[in-house]
Amino acid sequence: LASYGQAAGQRRFVEEAERQFLVHARYLADPASGLWFHGWTFAGRHNFARALWARGNAWITVGILELVEFAEIPPSVRAYLLGVLETQINALLKAQAGSGAWHTLLDDPTSYEEISATAGFGYGLMKAARLGIGSTECRAAGLRALEVVVANIDDKGVVANVSYGTRMGADLQFYRDIPIHPTGYGQALAILCLTEGARHLQSKVEAA
Repeated sequence: LASYGQAAGQRRFVEEAERQFLVHARYLADPASGLWFHGWTFAGRHNFARALWARGNAWITVGILELVEFAEIPPSVRAYLLGVLETQINALLKAQAGSGAWHTLLDDPTSYEEISATAGFGYGLMKAARLGIGSTECRAAGLRALEVVVANIDDKGVVANVSYGTRMGADLQFYRDIPIHPTGYGQALAILCLTEGARHLQSKVEAA
């Protein structure tokens, strides 16, 4: 939406994208953990199972970085969103598993490690490092995620260990039970991670 508005010179679309991010932050960002809940209902005014679902968080990491890089947004909105993002990044660095991946429930190490979210976080952390956003640990954590993503791509290019489509769940067990299945979004997030990783590795070669 913001990209189209920027390219077409239609400011109202960029402003709507800004509004969407601010509304999402208002209802989904968890100040206690720094992470984001999966959803919100105005009917019951609650966050369903209060799931800190990995792929939903990955879309936020990716989306905020895309918005601030490609759209002209007011400095106040930019500062607010980057502050929210840095809070999330700090929480993600703590939640990264020893393998370099993230669990499908970010605060539950008994839930399975999920590769589409890991790819999204890897992309986001490496990109944040490139743009000078977040702590100095971002690049190293992103490169660790990149290694995990590469290890989960088979000879045909299919990304493994991706959770299937996930609606809002009534309890946390719902998320633990989501089946693993190759998906288009798993492929797309892996491509983002690989392309950003290539930029970092190329810059390392050029610096050497």
